[in-house]
Order: sequence, then C-alpha cells, then structure tokens
Amino acid sequence: ILDQGGTIAFPTDTFYGLGANPFNESAIARIFEIKERAGDKPLLVLISSLNQLEALASYISNDAGKLMDHFWPGRLTLLLHAKNDLPDSLTASTGKIGVRLPANKTTRALIEETGTPLTAPSANISGGKNPQTAKEVEETLGDKVDLIIDGGHTPGGKVSTLLDTTVSPPAILRQGAVSTQEIESILKKKCSTAI
Repeated sequence: ILDQGGTIAFPTDTFYGLGANPFNESAIARIFEIKERAGDKPLLVLISSLNQLEALASYISNDAGKLMDHFWPGRLTLLLHAKNDLPDSLTASTGKIGVRLPANKTTRALIEETGTPLTAPSANISGGKNPQTAKEVEETLGDKVDLIIDGGHTPGGKVSTLLDTTVSPPAILRQGAVSTQEIESILKKKCSTAI
C-alpha cells in the first residue's frame, strides 16, 4: 500500500497516526486531503532507527544529538534541517523536518518492516479528537484510509513535545510529554519559547 502511494492508520506512543511514504508527493497530498489539513502545516515523520535520519536531515546540531541520546526513543519530536530533496509539501517549504523515534515497539517494527520512515499526524480530521482505537479511526475516516492497523487501545496522554533544534538556543514550539526543564537539564542551557 505504501509503495503504491497509499495511506495507513497505525498505533503510536499516544494515539493513532496517519502514515504515508514521506518521499511520495501524491501520498502526502492524500494525507492533507484526508485530514482536511491546511497546506501550510508540515507533517512530522517517525523513524525506526537513527539510520533513517540520513534520508531526512541534512544536518544535526550538537544539541539535537544530545537530546536524541537522552530522550529517544520517546515523546520528543525534533525539528532538524531538512534534506533539499524532500517534498516541499512535507516540510511546508520551511527547510525543516520534524522527526521522532517512537517508544512504541510495534510502531518501530512496522516502520522497519516497510523500509521507510512514515508520516504520522493524528489519524483524524484536523482539529478533531485524537483517536485511541482503530474503531475510532474507522468511525471518523471510514474508507478514506487504505488500511487501518488495529494495534489495540493506545495510551493517549500528552502529545510529544516539539522542539526546533535548527535555531540556537533551541525553541519550544509545543509543550508536551517532555518538559522544558528536562530538556534544559540535558542541554545545560535555557530554551527559547515560540508558543
């Protein structure tokens, strides 16, 4: 399905995500269409290992490296300098790519098996309730998604923290499961806040 530009819904650390091949422009367009999402919003990408960063990020700062070592796998999404050949629709032409290595072993195994990172916005209509079960995804998105992988009930809770590491000091773009204090204790410096 993913090889053919299709979309899947799958369980993540928190809620169900909407997955597509991030290198396929028509697949990304389908994600935006399904979610009824504004085109100026970038999509975050999940990876199964640090090896997959090479295809996504052109540069990883020392700060980003420290945070990956400490918080990955986990609920911290890092904005990195995007590779130039990534679709503009994926990055919203920002030159940045949001990446996370999830803690959920099923999610990582799925990404590993597909052989490609996956987009992972929540599997809902933009602004709607984040789904915690495959049934909720089906009720909301119906047959708009090519495949729904039922991984049981996801834990929900706080979304991932979003941190821009392309700037110095790094900027908190979204407060989430990893606190500012935890991030600052690893970096040994204050973060700026863009929220």
